[in-house]
Amino acid sequence: MSNPPFVDTNIFLRHLTDDNPDHSPRATSFFSRIQSGEITARTANTVIFETVFVCESFYRLSRKQIRDAILPILTLENLIIPELRQIVAAFDLYVAHSALSFADCYHAELMKHLDLTEIVSFDRGFDRLPNIARIEP
Repeated sequence: MSNPPFVDTNIFLRHLTDDNPDHSPRATSFFSRIQSGEITARTANTVIFETVFVCESFYRLSRKQIRDAILPILTLENLIIPELRQIVAAFDLYVAHSALSFADCYHAELMKHLDLTEIVSFDRGFDRLPNIARIEP
């Protein structure tokens, strides 16, 4: 049995935006094959971060639109993603706290998972999160 293929950011983007007449249907078909269990695939947190960033900055989607579009893909049973629980939880913070980037929301969720309560940061957005104390160096 071979290792599952790695899914790059552009596959997520073509599926989500349906903006390329050639690539978009092929990306959607690929995710359909994952959903049906025909194939298993893997991706990385950095791919998710990049997808969120491009959806937000280039396509100007709202945080809620991004969350609602991406979560159904990320939770496909045959798509392997490290720290999926923290990624999913980060989307709720991302929608609720506009002062924090998606990466910062993920960091907050990862801290919770690791039972960490202090973050060394100049980013005052963390001050709005309960159970996290921001300290400056």
